[in-house]
Amino acid sequence: MFFCLFFQVMLNQTSVTEFLLLPVTDIQVLQPVLFVVFLAIYIVNLAANGAILRVVISDPRLHSPMYFFLGNLSCVDICFSTASLPKMMENILSTHRAISFSGCISQLHFFHFMGSTEAMLLAVMGFDRFVAICKPLHYTLIMNLQVCIQMAVTVWIIGFFHALLHSVMTSRLNFCGSNHIQHFICDMKPLLELACGNTELNQWLVNTVTGT
Repeated sequence: MFFCLFFQVMLNQTSVTEFLLLPVTDIQVLQPVLFVVFLAIYIVNLAANGAILRVVISDPRLHSPMYFFLGNLSCVDICFSTASLPKMMENILSTHRAISFSGCISQLHFFHFMGSTEAMLLAVMGFDRFVAICKPLHYTLIMNLQVCIQMAVTVWIIGFFHALLHSVMTSRLNFCGSNHIQHFICDMKPLLELACGNTELNQWLVNTVTGT
């Protein structure tokens, strides 16, 4: 509800109401094949990560820090693919590959949300293995349940606000020219190329905040 209201306000500041995404291929005979391929990849991704989540949650022997973070990673992977693949598959079979302004900003937000969360989660998993190898006698004391939950929550929160920063800054730009995005999804750089105003601050955020 918050995103709908926020993006509706942002929509009133630009003349563009929708964007047109780049097709995966212009060869029509390949489009059904690509749709089946991406659909299979998406189903396998959901099934595999869903199975990991179910096993980790249901088996008490796997209630350890390593599998706790692995379960979080599976959840991120499910959300990550869901943020881009369904719309991409829809566009493969569609002649009008449009996405609304609010839908585009929402996709950008969740794509960067999941991407940054996954990157930080992999770093946390690396730290967990570092402690297990270098501090084996103190491992259970250092990586207790409370610490693991705090680390996971921190990663998700940082990822959310990192993506929110980019989506808010992008949505405040004025799009008054072409609405053809040179990409399969709504991403930062292709959107900045379509903006009419000054995008130096946005470019700085992309390079500095994301790099950090």
